Amino acid sequence: MNFFLTLLTLLTGVWSTRLPVETPPPKPLYTFPIGIQAYTYRHSMARDVAATLDTIQALGVTEMEGEIPAGLTADMYKSMLAQRHIRLVSTGTSYTQLINEPQSVIQQAKALGVSFVMVPVIPHPKGQFTLEIAQKAAIDFNRAGKALKEAGLTLCYHNHGFEFQPFERGTLFDYLLQHTDPDYVSFEMDLLWTVHPGQDPVTLLHRYGNRFKLIHLKDLRQGVIGNLSGSTELTNDVALGTGQVNLVEVLRAAKKAGVQHYFIEDESPIYSKQVPKSIVYLKSLKE
Repeated sequence: MNFFLTLLTLLTGVWSTRLPVETPPPKPLYTFPIGIQAYTYRHSMARDVAATLDTIQALGVTEMEGEIPAGLTADMYKSMLAQRHIRLVSTGTSYTQLINEPQSVIQQAKALGVSFVMVPVIPHPKGQFTLEIAQKAAIDFNRAGKALKEAGLTLCYHNHGFEFQPFERGTLFDYLLQHTDPDYVSFEMDLLWTVHPGQDPVTLLHRYGNRFKLIHLKDLRQGVIGNLSGSTELTNDVALGTGQVNLVEVLRAAKKAGVQHYFIEDESPIYSKQVPKSIVYLKSLKE
């Protein structure tokens, strides 16, 4: 009996050395559709919408966020996008229009067939984003967000940097998140305008989870020291993976938080060179 056990042990050992367990290849980290914020192509859109959309399609983009280009109707624009297999997911509106004309915002969003309405900025005197302004904004967003939800839409506020004014143990951005109703108000994180004022997007994604429904993928040039102005040189907007944003950790946290859509936004003068590089970078990332 001992002889057979010894023989079996030897054979098992030989077999295991001949068939090592292979390590599975790493999985892609970025698994979502490639999205673009149309503001990236604002200058070329103004010259030729069709040619610009052809360029965007050639990059493999299938989702967009943006408004109707000048001279087009919602139906015309939707048709042009559909021909190129691009889906408009989110559209923007001003704070003033949202608050004063919520029904017109709803009608426009419905005409475009989007799911999200994004507000990019809360009006305020330069350098004077105060608690009182944040308090009013929270009330306004709750009211307008309720109307949008009843129409089947989701309101998202897009941070711009100035909201991170210190307040109590956090910031006024924390105040906005804590005093808006999660049922009615969500957020779109702009990565550049989170890092520029000195905040950590990963920490915010862990802290507030699915309050963030959308993300602007955007990187800040190495060495730039930011502030709370909500302003920086356009040339400080660099290709993804070359700046200060830790995209790997951001994407991991964003996936865990349940972020639904990601839009590359590049405001630099050389966006046409940087956007393709950003897409290649995203596709290269592994878990």
